Amino acid sequence: MIPQSEAIVLNDVPCTSIVPNANTLRWKTHLCLMKKRTFLKLASTAGAGLLIAPLASCGTGGQSSQADRPVVKGMKPKPFLFEQEPLGFGFDALEPAIDAATMEIHFGKHHAGYVNKLNKALGAADGAFDGLSLTELLQTIKPEDTALRNNGGGHYNHTLYWRTLQPGGATEPEGELKAELEATFGSLEAFKAAFASAGAKRFGSGWAWLIRNGQGQLEVMSTPNQDNPLMTNIAETSGSPLLGMDVWEHAYYLNYQNRRTAYIDAFMSLVNWDVVAANAVQGQPA
Repeated sequence: MIPQSEAIVLNDVPCTSIVPNANTLRWKTHLCLMKKRTFLKLASTAGAGLLIAPLASCGTGGQSSQADRPVVKGMKPKPFLFEQEPLGFGFDALEPAIDAATMEIHFGKHHAGYVNKLNKALGAADGAFDGLSLTELLQTIKPEDTALRNNGGGHYNHTLYWRTLQPGGATEPEGELKAELEATFGSLEAFKAAFASAGAKRFGSGWAWLIRNGQGQLEVMSTPNQDNPLMTNIAETSGSPLLGMDVWEHAYYLNYQNRRTAYIDAFMSLVNWDVVAANAVQGQPA
């Protein structure tokens, strides 16, 4: 298994991790070289447990890197890889809003399953999507690319979901993000109501989103199943996802049963708005 606390280069296309240089305050780039085809061969032999285990850093002697730490104000979002990154917090860290059993199943079974099936689908594509980042893959696929659509979307969506639930950040929108939300929706309360409504009214399974649309404006929307706004050939509205809320029953049923609105309220109380603010400024990396 390749290390994921540092950057991965798939087909020699670099995705950089972020390590601050104390002297220059510029960002250094650390690269690990591995062909996607090589990674797929390795991933096909690994179980879900290996995919979700914390991995040693590349070129750091196994020490934790800056990219492993929670996203804070001003940090650039990490790249989205073709493997499941470490959760970054304990399964019980979000209790009582989200219980440990739900977290363990959601992360260790559902998300890990999407990762495994995504890489199997890429392997079956015989190189047709080599050289694409995960974001580029989702922007390229068509409605009939069922396995890539479901599992690529499932992997991306859950990765963003866990990042925005990372404890320790701002519990309410602040600064420029707050001002933009108020200018767009009229007030923070109006935004929260629109976002909650998008999740509550999504029939069956799906996601609610805060995005930056093609006109550069903030917008609330929802998608079915594991679709997301990056899927320009599929989604009704496309854009860059800033915040995604999972409203599949596996995200909440153990604790909330059919009370989706109660789960939505709990989710909103957990959002790390520093992560959302970084996404709003920087956009989603490739």
